[in-house]
Amino acid sequence: MSEYDPTAGLQPLDLDALVEARHPDPFSQLGMHETDAGPVVRALLPNAAHVTVIARADGKTLGELQQVHPNGLFIGRVSAAVPYRLRIDWHGPLQEIEDTYSFGPVLGDEPLHRLAHGDPYAVLECLGSRPMEIDGVPGVRFAVWAPNARRVSVVGDFNSWDGRRHPMRLRHQAGVWELFVPRVGPGTRYKYELLARDGHPLPLKADPCAMQTERPPATASVVAHVDEIEQFPWTDDAWIHSRGANQTPRSPISIYEVHAESWLRIAEEGQRSLDWSELADRLIPYVQGMGFTHVEFMPIAEHPFGGSWGYQPLGQFAPSARFGKPEQFAQFVNRAHEAGLGVILDWVPAHFPNDAHGLIDFDGTPLYEHADPREGYHQDWNTMIYNLGRNEVSAFLVASGLAWLKRYHVDGLRVDAVASMLYRDYSRAAGEWVPNIYGGRENLESIAFLKRLNHEVGYVPGVPGAITIAEESTAWPGVTARVEDGGLGFEFKWNMGWMHDTLHYLQEDPVYRRYHHHNMTFGMVYAYSECFVLPLSHDEVVHGKGSLLGKMPGDRWQRFANLRAYFGFMWTHPGKKLLFMGGEFGQMAEFDHDGSPHWHLLDDPLHHGAQKLVRDLNLLYCDEPALYTLDCEPGGFEWLIGDDSENSVFAFRRVDGAGRELVIVCNFTPVPRLGYRLGMPLAGRWSEILNTDASVYGGSNVGNAGLIYTEDIASHGKPQSASLILPPLATIVLRADT
Repeated sequence: MSEYDPTAGLQPLDLDALVEARHPDPFSQLGMHETDAGPVVRALLPNAAHVTVIARADGKTLGELQQVHPNGLFIGRVSAAVPYRLRIDWHGPLQEIEDTYSFGPVLGDEPLHRLAHGDPYAVLECLGSRPMEIDGVPGVRFAVWAPNARRVSVVGDFNSWDGRRHPMRLRHQAGVWELFVPRVGPGTRYKYELLARDGHPLPLKADPCAMQTERPPATASVVAHVDEIEQFPWTDDAWIHSRGANQTPRSPISIYEVHAESWLRIAEEGQRSLDWSELADRLIPYVQGMGFTHVEFMPIAEHPFGGSWGYQPLGQFAPSARFGKPEQFAQFVNRAHEAGLGVILDWVPAHFPNDAHGLIDFDGTPLYEHADPREGYHQDWNTMIYNLGRNEVSAFLVASGLAWLKRYHVDGLRVDAVASMLYRDYSRAAGEWVPNIYGGRENLESIAFLKRLNHEVGYVPGVPGAITIAEESTAWPGVTARVEDGGLGFEFKWNMGWMHDTLHYLQEDPVYRRYHHHNMTFGMVYAYSECFVLPLSHDEVVHGKGSLLGKMPGDRWQRFANLRAYFGFMWTHPGKKLLFMGGEFGQMAEFDHDGSPHWHLLDDPLHHGAQKLVRDLNLLYCDEPALYTLDCEPGGFEWLIGDDSENSVFAFRRVDGAGRELVIVCNFTPVPRLGYRLGMPLAGRWSEILNTDASVYGGSNVGNAGLIYTEDIASHGKPQSASLILPPLATIVLRADT
């Protein structure tokens, strides 16, 4: 009887490919296989000394494996084809573990089919790492889309980052590589090792769909406690069920924009940033106490470079490890909702950084980005542009947006850099861009993506009422029109034009403001073309632009007075509100992501007065339906005085359609106006319910002593009018006493 040859049935080409970790189908060779000599087990375990096969059920020895190649290929017959484990001698330490290659495919054909056809829910279901049990064995299922790779392995601490140990199975119909690795679990660090089609190894890649990552500058993905995220014990049902009614064009929405990493650093501990628990303890009460309805975070998806402020993310599904674990972010959102505070995230589908461990040339080809740099490279930001014409890429990004809403109950996504997505020639000279199929400059693929995103957000199962907000700086029509009506489908759009025009006006010396009067009125020409948010965002206080207070002209008192008057104008003007951290108390310095807002300034009465004014404006705004109900409808606003450029005075009326009447008057010169006659929409008594020149805010306390009465003197087209005292550099709000 001839001696058993352990390599029988294994072709030399297969053997060489296995030990060199370039075999296209390792499952066809590794694991247990029936041969003419009976059941045989093959295992590739580089650096192992000895391998024994034992029965999973009772630990009985089934066979000993021989090392047939110095690179760690072990083969041997076993006595029975039963579920088994490998007892591995690592030159001293012993390990008993199920064989990865004894498990069948772990993803079903149906979700893979949906994935291949661009279903974002299939992305959430299939890709990334997910702890699970198969046949009673705990482990982690890994899956990654890399259709053009020759080989993909999952590497991590569990296999000494050796790509020969765990090459994955390719599911051809979707271009997805999958593997179940037994006996690993949450907290495991991992990446993917890929060979390009020509066989050259790529830099180790982080998992594009990882729910958790290492804290930067480390770059590995981490297996998340998925159950703790997806089965988080939410206690925000009341908030979620009422959210839809609280985030409409007819609702008061006042947003505090925050860079989470620098909102409050702990100087005594090396300027460290707060984690989610500390932010919940400190930020939520502050924002709530200031009267804001929402907090908006600059991007918190994992990003390698802190100096990008999050706007160059690579972990589109992972809350940054800078602030703790994903379930701790869920806890923050839950606590915000319990406090009656909405949470909006900045979200970036326009581009991604070119870090080697990220998405660029992911499988050796331009997979996520366009191949042509005229389409795939963003010159302004040295980043790569997503190829949204690929179903899988579009689905990947839609899935990311849905994940924040579904997994973490986030209330809204503010979509960054929409203008750069809509135009193929955005920031490009002639000859530097590729026209669309019709020869035009519109990016048809991005338009379709944005419409799809907004359609899907409107139908997210179980989390109704979420919104999307576009940062869109051009006059693209229908940004907030319904998809069914040909629009992009956003609920709101940042009004960048209003912000630029009004800041330009405020930066002028009051002597010259008469020549720029239209900058304050022009916004109403197009105010109802979209549903707008009025943003005084981080973009306006960086890169040498100076702080809001720093933009104001005049001496110190006048600067604060100008800022207070501007806040009064903004909070009473049609449009939802957004203010970046530090602006609420008149910080002098620009935004510094390595520092924090200068909170010590609140010891100064003028800074403290500005903060108190913002709080009171928020409270007034939420208490007065006339200031928000008809924000997006022409019937809610009327100019009373829009042409008094000589005095730099503006007056307008706000109504709610149900009888509430407000009149707002702004004097943007340092000269008090005594006996200024204004036509009033209703006769009788009016209360002065807010005056930005009040002494409590740091003003000179000029005003109307709280009350005015109209007279039967026609003025400004009204049969009655009132003689007003207009304080210098101030806004006053009058309410009809009916």
